[in-house]
Amino acid sequence: MADTSTNGHGFGRIDVHHHIAPPEYIRSLSPDARMPPPLAGWTPERSIETMDEGGVDFSLTSITLPGLWFGDVAEARRMARLCNDYAAQLRADHPNRFGMFVNLPLPDIDGSLAEIEYGMDQLGADGIVLFTSYGDVWLGDPAYDTVYAELNRRKCIVYVHPMTPECCENILPGIPDAVVEYQTDTSRAIARVVFGGMAAKFPDIRFIWSHGGGTMPFLIHRYEKLGALPQSAEAVPDGFMAAARKFYYDTAQVAEQAAMLALRAVASSDNIVFGTDFPFLSADHHTRGLAACGVFNEQELRAIDSGNILKWLPQYAD
Repeated sequence: MADTSTNGHGFGRIDVHHHIAPPEYIRSLSPDARMPPPLAGWTPERSIETMDEGGVDFSLTSITLPGLWFGDVAEARRMARLCNDYAAQLRADHPNRFGMFVNLPLPDIDGSLAEIEYGMDQLGADGIVLFTSYGDVWLGDPAYDTVYAELNRRKCIVYVHPMTPECCENILPGIPDAVVEYQTDTSRAIARVVFGGMAAKFPDIRFIWSHGGGTMPFLIHRYEKLGALPQSAEAVPDGFMAAARKFYYDTAQVAEQAAMLALRAVASSDNIVFGTDFPFLSADHHTRGLAACGVFNEQELRAIDSGNILKWLPQYAD
């Protein structure tokens, strides 16, 4: 059903971490039990319902785990195009509620370049979604330099979601990867992007890191020490903290005092953006959590809700 509201732009709260699961994507993955149950039951109506409950005006959609890559280039390209076309149609049906990030079929380089062009130029997407790792190759690896160069040329927003790398799937018996591994892989990817030189080489990519930057804020002393070593001088000329403070970080699954205090010690409140990880947690959970955590004043909360991301997406501030 098409959205008929007349809210227009000037959104008060924007969710940058909002997952969708197109019906064909669900059907393709469900036979192999690869679809997490919360995603298998996703519908546009469920998205809008949680947004309304949490006071979210607008959500930027993306595909999440298990992603699009299962070793078949043609199938990954097909699914990327299908998911991107679906996201564009969802936005057309509900223009005041949804934007979109383009999903790529990495590690397929040529397919990813084609999908960047299609998604950004023809679909008019708001940015790109990448995973922290693909197999055992992490974001920041020079194997994907051609893709980074194109994202840098376009000054793309790149929203990064964690993935479990092949090395570490089900590494702790009885402990789901989401409990420890996702946050750890975000920290690995940040380290690879910064210390591998990607951030310095492609400075116009505008990163949003999920889940408050993973465990990186808690390990900041170690990251700073590595950034101060002589061998890091070329990749991190101004030290790790300078690189980290250029990034944005979302609030998904970390909207409580301990996590926000740690993130706030690394990143200015101007670099924190609202995210929910729907359908795994609700918008209302995050709205209430941020208000109750005691880390931010009212002005900072308003900036996190939408003001900070609107610096990168000013078209939604009109």
